[in-house]
Amino acid sequence: MSTAQQVPDILSPEFAVDPYPAYQVMREDAPLIWHEATQSYIVSRYEDVEYVFKDRAGEFTTDNYDWQLEPVHGKTILQLSGREHAVRRALVAPAFRGSDLQEKFLPVIERNSRELIDGFRHSGSADLVADYATHFPVNVIADMLGLDKADHARFHGWYTSVIAFLGNLSGDADVTAAGERTRVEFAEYMLPIIRERRKHPGDDLLSALCAAEVDGVRMSDEDVKAFCSLLLAAGGETTDKAIASIFANLLRHPEQLAAVRADRGLIPRAFAETLRFTPPVHMIMRQSATEVALSGGTVPPGATVTCLIGAANRDGSRYRHPDRFDILRDDLTTTTAFSAAADHLAFALGRHFCVGALLAKAEVEIGVNQLLDAMPNMRLVDGFDAAEQGVFTRGPGALPVRFTPVTA
Repeated sequence: MSTAQQVPDILSPEFAVDPYPAYQVMREDAPLIWHEATQSYIVSRYEDVEYVFKDRAGEFTTDNYDWQLEPVHGKTILQLSGREHAVRRALVAPAFRGSDLQEKFLPVIERNSRELIDGFRHSGSADLVADYATHFPVNVIADMLGLDKADHARFHGWYTSVIAFLGNLSGDADVTAAGERTRVEFAEYMLPIIRERRKHPGDDLLSALCAAEVDGVRMSDEDVKAFCSLLLAAGGETTDKAIASIFANLLRHPEQLAAVRADRGLIPRAFAETLRFTPPVHMIMRQSATEVALSGGTVPPGATVTCLIGAANRDGSRYRHPDRFDILRDDLTTTTAFSAAADHLAFALGRHFCVGALLAKAEVEIGVNQLLDAMPNMRLVDGFDAAEQGVFTRGPGALPVRFTPVTA
């Protein structure tokens, strides 16, 4: 097993600028690293990250979320296992698939996207991050929950501090304090709304969560609050970065952008390839329940394992030309890319596969379609480099574009 001194450190400024060369060194020379600063074992090869996520032998738990998530969200569905997890997942899952998604929430997604685009469609220029991506998924989730979108700035501030807390690998005390403060503020905001919604339910997701029942089990006010907090943070941050990254990748490859513009049926391919090539979440942690053998050595029981999705998704043993963005590649299955059978790792796998994957797919397909319609001849502002930012989560910090306004 390697030590962190032998490879570029995940906490270094160089890694934050461009982690992909470091990922290659890890995969090839140090597939299992003990990282002292984060007190975790780092795994980077596709076969190992897939093995941890699928966890067919029951060797891994999500006990790490007790310290990683609970201080900012409260106890969430991600921390549960066995029957308790299955029942809670059955309570929340219907809203994110099937008829509820199609009938109730697609119009919400379409409306929120259109309202944002109306703010810049006639101007000929926009920043796809600041003007669209950072607002769109949060507005959608607030609308789905029946919350006041006038509170968008508060939602965005809360989820930003939560994501910073989750990615606080260096243990910055101010980031920790801000995350813990967010938990208190969000509870003070949400719990009265939840109690009111129980008395006077509406046709919204929050009312549905309050009323949902499986095998006689219903969610408590605290359960509902924790899930809403998780939904705002996970759904906001990831879809925000996914949409920005899709356009960053396509704008760097004009022939692929032209192909998607001409054939909108390619949007799911562009999304799937973006999830592989530049995933919004680069790291997910698990806890070992037993001693586990992985490439490069053995992980002891009770250890934190940091799974590098960003490295695994560019593993040359799994994908041909892994450092090439190619929406037409034949070694990534688009039809399963948004299900637990996905062959990329951006949504995790197994029983903790992202419950919101189909919601994210719907948001991306609608958003990309509407943006392409509204922004003919889209191109990056001259000289702008759409560089990614972040370590735990990652995406373009800005994406200024110019386009020909639609006059009709």
